Amino acid sequence: MTVDVRLRPITEDDLPLLFENQRDPIAAAMVGFPSRAWDEFLEHRRKTEADPAGVTRAIEAGGVLVGDVVSWVDEDGDRELGYWVDRAHWGRGIATAALTAFLEVVTDRPLYAYVARHNGGSARVLAKCGFTPVPEDERPEDADPDEYMFVLD
Repeated sequence: MTVDVRLRPITEDDLPLLFENQRDPIAAAMVGFPSRAWDEFLEHRRKTEADPAGVTRAIEAGGVLVGDVVSWVDEDGDRELGYWVDRAHWGRGIATAALTAFLEVVTDRPLYAYVARHNGGSARVLAKCGFTPVPEDERPEDADPDEYMFVLD
């Protein structure tokens, strides 16, 4: 299925929908990350947007806001990324198309991503975009055992 996917800057008007996306209990369980309350969500978003190393983009599919993709530099100096697509739009190739476009914006390598071990869909998206799993014995000691670590060199 071909879907017109584009990235654009995130606006204040996008925040209510992005907030609702992360509140979806099924999606939150899939990513293994707890939903934030509105105030926490806004605080985190504003901190992310204010970080000069951060890159954030809204994901539109067919002209409709369906999620976002973000990248940041962690405390160890590694560039990471994450993405979220509204569950109503899963399985249509949107995440793969959005991540492919985002990798043209964020060209730093290596680039790391973490996926809950039970989230096969996100693992497939990363693999389609050229990420490879980091072998268990090469992961940091403090790595979350419930997540796979992926890298794009």
